[in-house]
Amino acid sequence: MEETGEIVRVEGLKKTFTLSRKQQKIEKTGLSHKVAVDGLSFSAYRGQIYGLLGPNGAGKTTTLRMLSTLIKPDAGDAFVCGHSVVREASKVRDAIGFMTSDLKLEAFFTPSYLFDFFGAMHGIDKDALANRKKSLFSRFGIDRFAEVKVQDLSTGMKQKISLVVSIVHDPDVVIFDEPTNGLDVLTAKVVTDFLLELKEMGKSVLLSTHIFSLVEKLCDRVGIIIDGKMIADGTLDEVRGDMTLEERFFETYHNVKGEIV
Repeated sequence: MEETGEIVRVEGLKKTFTLSRKQQKIEKTGLSHKVAVDGLSFSAYRGQIYGLLGPNGAGKTTTLRMLSTLIKPDAGDAFVCGHSVVREASKVRDAIGFMTSDLKLEAFFTPSYLFDFFGAMHGIDKDALANRKKSLFSRFGIDRFAEVKVQDLSTGMKQKISLVVSIVHDPDVVIFDEPTNGLDVLTAKVVTDFLLELKEMGKSVLLSTHIFSLVEKLCDRVGIIIDGKMIADGTLDEVRGDMTLEERFFETYHNVKGEIV
């Protein structure tokens, strides 16, 4: 993987979930199982941003959770920095930072305590951890709130804290599930600017989104995923061709689903 610059390789990932009766009603199906990810394959490269684009329920979050070793695939494998998510989960976790809007921060702890706690989990030297905290807290304006309990902070500040905690160990690969979801415009800009900074630093970023403009602003490569299957994958220019990304997506969606949106 080092020779080609390939830092993430996904090979035929598949994940099926059992649906409860309530979930069947929500999904409007009589089936007891749902294939969330169906034989997905793609590659992401060093120093680039890869965007996984698709509607809600397409399998984006499930894919990123498998790449982050939070859940195991039923079939297939993926390699992050050369390490298998199936057989070498701990090595994968050392190499990645994973952020999701579902990350819940303990309300009674402070940003400073949480940063130190996660830094210790990664075995970071205290002096190095202090320097990294000072840099990241200053970069995101957390320093003024370092000793304020999480429960007393704004949603945007909580998101910033989630971000810095997820990259406390300076990982080579950063994985973001819907990075701007629920953020106000100012905080969203802080996050997207930082993603570009990570790229400039030679880091690799994988993100999921349903926002076309975010992909066009940030991503070098994009994969369109519908019903757990990769429908289109390549550089941004290759995927959109002579159309806008939005036009290409809806053309693709219509061809796959037979629905006009």
